Amino acid sequence: MPSEPSKDLEVFPNPQPERDYTIRIDIPEFTCLCPKTGQPDFAELTLEYIPDGFCIELKGLKNYIWSYRNEGAFHEAVTNRMLEDFVAAAQPRFMRLSADFNVRGGIYTCVVVEHRAPHWEPQPPVALPPTPGSS
Repeated sequence: MPSEPSKDLEVFPNPQPERDYTIRIDIPEFTCLCPKTGQPDFAELTLEYIPDGFCIELKGLKNYIWSYRNEGAFHEAVTNRMLEDFVAAAQPRFMRLSADFNVRGGIYTCVVVEHRAPHWEPQPPVALPPTPGSS
């Protein structure tokens, strides 16, 4: 059965809920419409998150992204709405959505939105020594 656009996001149980790990999803073909002109807007989305109990299922994510193709939306509004939907579905410890929109009228727009669960504390970064022989 062929896929169709849908605002329904599917999740599945996190296979390693005891561990903080990052899932990064690159979505290079996001499209929506400019609410002022009706012309298409194109963006590359990067979704990064640390799951808690659930992970986002990719086929459902694809159909969700597809559902915006014929909708008018300002860059700021659509990026924040998507983050809210992703957080509601997956309830992650941390989530960041970056939307890099292609040029329109000589202007590039990048919108970055984040969510942090109230109970979550990030681990300190690990600084590894340089590899011998590297500059």
